[in-house]
Amino acid sequence: MTPRHDRLRMISVPVLLIAALLAGVLAVQKSPGWDDGANGADGKCAADERLVPECGAWFGAYVRHDKPELEEKVLAYEDRIGRRLDIVYTYHDMSTDGLEGQLLTEQERRVGEDRMLLLSWESKWWGGTAEQQPSWSEIASGALDETVVDVQAQRIKDYGKKVFLSFDLEMDTRVPDNGTTEEYVAAYRHIHDRFRELGVENVVWTWIVTGYTGHAELFLRLYPGDAYVDWIGYNQYNYFRCHKTDWKTFEDTQLASHAWMRENISDAKPLMLSEFGTADDPAAPRAQAEWYTQVPQVVKRLEGVKAALQWNYRDPGPNCDLSLARDSSWEALRKAVADPFFHQLRPAP
Repeated sequence: MTPRHDRLRMISVPVLLIAALLAGVLAVQKSPGWDDGANGADGKCAADERLVPECGAWFGAYVRHDKPELEEKVLAYEDRIGRRLDIVYTYHDMSTDGLEGQLLTEQERRVGEDRMLLLSWESKWWGGTAEQQPSWSEIASGALDETVVDVQAQRIKDYGKKVFLSFDLEMDTRVPDNGTTEEYVAAYRHIHDRFRELGVENVVWTWIVTGYTGHAELFLRLYPGDAYVDWIGYNQYNYFRCHKTDWKTFEDTQLASHAWMRENISDAKPLMLSEFGTADDPAAPRAQAEWYTQVPQVVKRLEGVKAALQWNYRDPGPNCDLSLARDSSWEALRKAVADPFFHQLRPAP
């Protein structure tokens, strides 16, 4: 569910200060790679129809926000990393009212004017009763077409611009509570086919699992098939004290999952590090920053990885804050994503 966060209190400032702040923002916007990208200025590395950049990779993030303050939080995050995000990651449920179940919100539309969106659509009704929770079998049967699926399909179609859409990310953690692997595949394929029947052509279908290789057999049974998937994503972290594991470098978190996906699911589909991040180590104040300095050199070696999204929030449980904890961590990420590899020509609005 979308995290709750207090809105920043508005304050008045003199006109000259406002002008100075605007000048600073514009200066950042004109910095190398902000819009055109260091590798995309000549147009030779433009993205294809599935939003796959020919050169390098997109950089994106999940930024902690309430639905009404998405734009504010995204701009604040971008200010700290010194560049615009290529992809902004948001979550939605299958409720029938309110912003949680509205693909897309007005805030997402504004943010999407200059960025791409990854919409994670979950078969849940946050705040709903047990009876209101959608099941994979119910979705696959078409029982929710009229009230949920068709409504969202039309909203996305009306938006016009291409979006990444993920259905029930990390579904490998939801078997058998949400249903069987066969029921998940049937639900995914039904949504995909229903969108196509309704003429929705601006969805880039993104299949996201945990990437935990202990779930390898589940991944094989949960994959909807190449005809139904445009991108494959996985979420791997250095959880450290969160899951009481040894400290893992960024490379440690990625290599095994990447190799398994390439060997067993697809050696051709573009890959997305749809969530990556690390816990902080209070006993080693530089550890988190040093972790992020590895990101460009490692991603460049991961064949087929065309997007990497930093998770700037937390997981449930004690010691599970995975957000950037220190100024040194922010500075390390800022330098990492200044690498030309992460500056590509984004599709025109």
